[in-house]
Amino acid sequence: MFIRSYMTPSPITITPEKTVAEAIGILEQHNIRHLLVVNELGQLAGILSDRDLRSARPSSVARSKERQNIEIKVNNTPVDVLMTRECLTVNPSSTLDDALLLFQSKKIGALPVVGDEDKVVGIFTTADLINAYRALFGLGEKGSVLISIEDQGDPQAMSRLVQLMEENRVTFTRLVRSGGGDQGQPMIFLRINTYNIRSMYKALEAAGFIIHVPEELKR
Repeated sequence: MFIRSYMTPSPITITPEKTVAEAIGILEQHNIRHLLVVNELGQLAGILSDRDLRSARPSSVARSKERQNIEIKVNNTPVDVLMTRECLTVNPSSTLDDALLLFQSKKIGALPVVGDEDKVVGIFTTADLINAYRALFGLGEKGSVLISIEDQGDPQAMSRLVQLMEENRVTFTRLVRSGGGDQGQPMIFLRINTYNIRSMYKALEAAGFIIHVPEELKR
């Protein structure tokens, strides 16, 4: 679950003296939303987002001539005027959880990945995070099923579930115990890969587990 396995390596970069117009062209050409700014040594100098560029453009309510003059000025502005200099970063050995906490707490959409001497080695975005967890948990794979099990407080429940999966030769990619709290009753979530879900339900029930069915589906 390390960043190095899911980041975009050797990302497209731009140098501080390049203009806003050049930055916009790169973003549009490569269909990306974030552009890392590096110095001549490849060290991180800042980050530029499509939002930064949009906010610098003239208002649509401005008069035509005034808007044109502002746009020309903005397009010729060096990107180091608009970029964010104080960047949050991760390194290749940071975890997906590290990135998730930064995305959530700082409300950002991308993290530069830096290595030795602060040199840029990659970029990690919220889209990369989603794809990483999707791959880790087998979402979208054929035969992938998420089972909700009511947690009855058995301290051995997790180990019993692992043993049951092994006995039935069923691959599982996720086993999570949720405490419930304000969000509802305690639950255990199990993601398995099988084409015979009914037999797995029977095996779980025979072992004393209760498959959780939402109230709206019981009606």
